[in-house]
Amino acid sequence: MNEHPDLDTSELSVRPSRGPVDFAPLVAIWRSAVDATHEFLADADRDEIESRLESDYFPAVSLTVAELNGRPVGFAGVLDGNLEMLFIDAKHRGTGIGTRLLRHAINNHGVRYVDVNEQNRQAVEFYTCRGFQVVRRSATDDAGRPYPLLHLQLT
Repeated sequence: MNEHPDLDTSELSVRPSRGPVDFAPLVAIWRSAVDATHEFLADADRDEIESRLESDYFPAVSLTVAELNGRPVGFAGVLDGNLEMLFIDAKHRGTGIGTRLLRHAINNHGVRYVDVNEQNRQAVEFYTCRGFQVVRRSATDDAGRPYPLLHLQLT
């Protein structure tokens, strides 16, 4: 579904992260995406997570970057068959970039699982429409914060 018919994604490419040189633009994408989709997230929690992206979270996963005309517009992070993160710049949501990154993660990194904030209904719908189903629910996120997680598995 391309909600931005004027956006030409024929120049979209997917590549492995080049490491720390990619991190600053990916943090900006993360912030743009979270501001657009995570209204439930307290400012202090958002800021704390953001402060750990470059030091803790990005180095812990296999990162893939989606570029449009040579500029990063989204990314995915995978660890042990789990999709740990998938974020698209808010200006490019609904253009197929997320689907392309997800397909790459499944086909190239063996992704079978993803955890999604229950309050992020758009993300829940995104994954369930692409073959994932809820198998379990946790009352808090992985850090014990009061954001319920849905644990999804590819069927």
